[in-house]
Amino acid sequence: MAGERYVLLGLASARSSWFKVVSQWANSGTIPAEFVKCLSVEELRARLASARPFSAALVDARLPGLDRDLVDSARRAGCVVMAVADHRALGNTSHGDWGQLGVAELLPEYFDPKALLAALGAHATMISRADSLPADAASVTTPAWQGQVALVCGPGGTGASTAAIALSQGLAADPRHGRSVLLADLALHAEQAMLHDARDVVPGVQELVEAHRTRRPVPEDVRALAFQVDERGYDLLLGLRQARAWSSIRTRAFEAAFASLRGAYRVVVADADADLEGEDDGGSHEVEERHVMARTAASHAEVVFAVGVAGMKGLHSLVRVLNDLRGFGVVPERLVPVVNRAPRNPRARAEITAALAALTASATSPPRAPRTTPSPVFLPERRVDEALRVGSRLPDALVQPLAGAFAAVAERMPTPTAGGPPRVQPGSLGFLGGEEQEEPALG
Repeated sequence: MAGERYVLLGLASARSSWFKVVSQWANSGTIPAEFVKCLSVEELRARLASARPFSAALVDARLPGLDRDLVDSARRAGCVVMAVADHRALGNTSHGDWGQLGVAELLPEYFDPKALLAALGAHATMISRADSLPADAASVTTPAWQGQVALVCGPGGTGASTAAIALSQGLAADPRHGRSVLLADLALHAEQAMLHDARDVVPGVQELVEAHRTRRPVPEDVRALAFQVDERGYDLLLGLRQARAWSSIRTRAFEAAFASLRGAYRVVVADADADLEGEDDGGSHEVEERHVMARTAASHAEVVFAVGVAGMKGLHSLVRVLNDLRGFGVVPERLVPVVNRAPRNPRARAEITAALAALTASATSPPRAPRTTPSPVFLPERRVDEALRVGSRLPDALVQPLAGAFAAVAERMPTPTAGGPPRVQPGSLGFLGGEEQEEPALG
């Protein structure tokens, strides 16, 4: 088509020689391209978010802003990313490392027009005045083998974190998991370090996510970021050191880190918040980023434990959590209600089961959502503070019911598939052929 050319974005430091050279090639017609210079990562993101299509983004590999989230932003805009590296960066990385990050091509610092056009021809798409649907870039690959995931959540003060410890202990004792169980603290107000009397607060989830911003560590390096809890048989990944540190957990980097955890362990038990609000719920992208750890765990969990307590207020809060989980997309068959510090009397337990079923059936939930909820798991009152202080094993009365429920649900349910077709944002597709459709005349 006449008028076709590559529309390129460029981001580099002021001293990068290739930045100026590519601009000269575009202006002189040496290459059929339009080159748009960006002065910062924020400007690059803003241009990607605009309605204008771009063929490729050439980014200096030395810039710290080149990470999974930037590559994903470009991918969603239909723009491939190519990294330009000098001899030092080329010596410390490989094409495989950048490929796992999602970068389409790794160019040396001193390349000629022929090499650039060859790379663009292999990965990018020319754009004409009528083009509004540039080709999508390849998505980031994930490890082929993935371990199971259990999510433990609940309202504050119900003992959800202790239940996560008990579940991890029970799963670690199961020979099917080969003591390859990780307890990951993914709550905003992380408390597993306190419950395990951890003397060190690093490394933790922040270091894990930082390691996945620009590469994918091998399983041995991932396991090295966790602490061994020898008495109970599982590993522990510490959480955020402060709740406000959630802003350092970038979405795509955390998703890659979570995939690595599943590739390094047979079972990942996530102690996370019950708040799963996203942009579609409240219209705030920042809120969705704040809850990315809990949302990611809920998307991949084979079994989701919702922990509550007996009593009017306790059951009301538990029902709210169950409906929030169903509204997020967790199927009822994967949900396991847990009533902590439950009464011993069988009649009282039967009343709690009946009340929970009635409240779940009558509560407001998404349209056409199933109303069935599995029977709750009852955990008796036990003094666990001393066991937590000295790091000893928790009582079997807390451990066995949770481990048994996980095995029962995981065996009968297929592995969940996260994601799915993305929602189409209004106005994002434009018109095929560049022409608007005429509205039919009203008769």
